[in-house]
Amino acid sequence: MANTVVHAEIIGEDPDALRAFYSALFGWDAVAGDSVAPAVSGVDLYSFNPSTNEAGVPVGIGGGAGFTSRVLFYVGVNDVDAALRHAVELGGTVVIEATNRPDNQARVAQFADPAGNIIGIAGSVIR
Repeated sequence: MANTVVHAEIIGEDPDALRAFYSALFGWDAVAGDSVAPAVSGVDLYSFNPSTNEAGVPVGIGGGAGFTSRVLFYVGVNDVDAALRHAVELGGTVVIEATNRPDNQARVAQFADPAGNIIGIAGSVIR
């Protein structure tokens, strides 16, 4: 499973409006309150969309005031910290340092590639 897309996110300043939009457009049903690293989204504003889990990559919707609007995907890696260091060695820049989600179910980070595209990486937590 390493190095495959495992998750996508839609982030914006008004996550409730985003949830309503995607619910009306695709029938996605998501309720805010899922665990998320605070650097990724407002803590009580994030939701995993269970409707996408059946046939594809799960999608999270979140953000809040002060979060830049974007769509990004996460690649599953064996070691988030090592992958982030490697991205920097290759010319990427750190956007969000490696951090565990508050529920300790995943470790995440984000980097910008040399063209400025933001990509997430996710893996097991460091205890």
